[in-house]
Amino acid sequence: MVEGTITDGRRIAELLSSEIHGHERGPLGRLTVVDADRDAEPAEFGSFSYGVDVDGERLADVYIHPDRVRVEFRGRVETATREADGAGLRARPKAVDPPRTLVFVESGADVKPALAVFEAAAASVQ
Repeated sequence: MVEGTITDGRRIAELLSSEIHGHERGPLGRLTVVDADRDAEPAEFGSFSYGVDVDGERLADVYIHPDRVRVEFRGRVETATREADGAGLRARPKAVDPPRTLVFVESGADVKPALAVFEAAAASVQ
């Protein structure tokens, strides 16, 4: 039995970053963690932690909150929404121009489903 679910935003962001770094092939192998702010502190409205690029273009930004991570997909927003919903992650559109999709990663257990969202989004980039 696993005790102590990881719900610390900083730790969740670190786990997600490690998972992204850990793939060398396929769509996930095209992802790069960029612009990391190692001094970012979790904040109620989120603090920028790092960006995720696919083939050198920004796909998403990762923000840390005290109890979760917010991934703000800049590209492939429809794919991100569909995949997040299918993976059981909370997701919603952000009404800006161009539109974005917010995906919430609320525990360490949500990192693998979030990775599937990144994989689908990266795979849809030609």
